[in-house]
Amino acid sequence: MSSIPSADLEDFISGDPARKEKFVKEIGGAFENIGFVALSGHFLSDELVENLYSEIKKFFQLPQETKDKYEIEGIGGQRGYTSFGKEHAKGKKEGDLKEFWHFGQYVDNNPKLEAEYPDNVSVGELPGFNTVGKETYKMLEKTAKYVLRALALHLGLDELYFDQWIKNGNSILRPIHYPPITTEPKNAVRAAAHGDINLITLLMGAHGKGLQVQNHEGEWVDAIAKPDQLMINVGDMLSRLSNNKLKSTIHQVVNPPRELWGTSRYSIPFFMHPVSEMPLNCLENCIDKDNPKGFEDTTAGEYLHERLIELGLVKE
Repeated sequence: MSSIPSADLEDFISGDPARKEKFVKEIGGAFENIGFVALSGHFLSDELVENLYSEIKKFFQLPQETKDKYEIEGIGGQRGYTSFGKEHAKGKKEGDLKEFWHFGQYVDNNPKLEAEYPDNVSVGELPGFNTVGKETYKMLEKTAKYVLRALALHLGLDELYFDQWIKNGNSILRPIHYPPITTEPKNAVRAAAHGDINLITLLMGAHGKGLQVQNHEGEWVDAIAKPDQLMINVGDMLSRLSNNKLKSTIHQVVNPPRELWGTSRYSIPFFMHPVSEMPLNCLENCIDKDNPKGFEDTTAGEYLHERLIELGLVKE
């Protein structure tokens, strides 16, 4: 596959059974064949997106010493600020050429999870940053819920299978700033080739060249969304659950041509995570003699902890 397929979420929520079935086939086929889809019809308004980018740019333009006070020790970077070059891809020593922020779950009526998750970090200098971050988080979480309902049907599950596991899930909204490149990078790119940890990722900001997806033939395909689209991909958790029926695809963010080194790039992924108790055991209806069980049983929490160690965000 040499391009990223498209789908319209409005088909799924239209109330028309034929349109709903069309969406399930489109997104299921895309996730089996390349693991990515460009999605329109989501719940983000143009005004919300514009406000979000405005506030994010204001934050990353703050003085470094101001940003540094929002980098919280001891929580593996799960909330607040992570400074430039601190995260690296699995198997890489070089830090990625980026800084980022994490908004986490706004827990609804669950004292146990309120105690388990770190608190969100508020930026005192930018009250609008905190407000628009929460609203964006909620709209992307809502979009992801309907995408997962479609995928449940594609996998032969009850449509609401994922609902119980994603309510109050450990999802992360990550505004990323890739600063201008000032010197020749030594073996480092803006984001080295990697697969995502979570169930699905919803990416804002894939509107110019930079994001590349590796297809089944090992070729790198540019993933460029239209202005009204989100780029959505399968994460490793969903790949494990489906016994690799749905593909978690390797992707990267490459450095721009030298003439564009002086420009910043912003992208905003939403990593949809379930609660830590969700079993990631391969689904029985995804196992057969041609596709034997490919992964050991584990839970989402165990798997996440293992991967955060590999990424250098949690120390053993």
